[in-house]
Amino acid sequence: MTTPRTFSLGGDLTVGRLGYGTMWLTGPGVWGEPADRPNALRVLRAAVEQGVTFIDTADSYGPMVTERLVADALHPYPEGVVVATKVGNARPGPGVFVPVGHPAYLRQQTELSLRELRTERIDLMQLHRVDPAVPLAEQVGTLAELKKEGKIRHIGLSEVTVAQLKEAQTITEIASVQNLYNLVTRQSQDVLEYATAQNIAFIPWFPMAMGKLAQPGSPVTDIAAELHTTPAQLALAWLLHISPVVLPIPGTTSVDHLTENLRATDLTLTETDVTRLTALA
Repeated sequence: MTTPRTFSLGGDLTVGRLGYGTMWLTGPGVWGEPADRPNALRVLRAAVEQGVTFIDTADSYGPMVTERLVADALHPYPEGVVVATKVGNARPGPGVFVPVGHPAYLRQQTELSLRELRTERIDLMQLHRVDPAVPLAEQVGTLAELKKEGKIRHIGLSEVTVAQLKEAQTITEIASVQNLYNLVTRQSQDVLEYATAQNIAFIPWFPMAMGKLAQPGSPVTDIAAELHTTPAQLALAWLLHISPVVLPIPGTTSVDHLTENLRATDLTLTETDVTRLTALA
């Protein structure tokens, strides 16, 4: 069962389907600088050196830490490397994320992201969370205005329902949706199916969260052993096989783990393998 290795994000940005997520490059509680900054930079550079062309970050990681790390490690950005970021979450403290969708705040944070990433236009700006206190049309509309101004190339959403995605599409083109999804957690199945039908990138966060499914003697461990791979590689390969629009963004602070994760692109699953794994949830 073959699967495409690339995806055309927004119809004009070709990226490798296995990207890299930067959230874990911060301190505890996704707060503050990394414990080992040189290592964080090394991991980011290694990701690109090993073929990653899609980097996912956010203004709230740190906050304002991982965007700067991405720029310090990769700017000037190599040709073909796409950097996605997010806006719309305030950070009152470690481990705390509060959706803020007021237009002035979204504009301010976008301007700061442009500064931190050292770019004149953000490849993909994603609304990190929908603020229930602000009409969705105002939040998406603000990003659409920034797109018209040339500060954003493509717009994405995160943690949305199909209804919210459809509403956003009446305002502007939506290039991606980033929802929690993995072998264990499938509550966004309907969003994935809609994204697949619409050719919208589906970016699953926490793509390798398997819990008990990855423990010794578990079905995932057994199947991984049969295929001479690791549970983590198997979880990522399953995501790559279930839909051609899926772009997993596993994060790590280790170059060795990064290399291991990227080998998932070389794992070919049969339809039977995919069916067995899909049935585990």
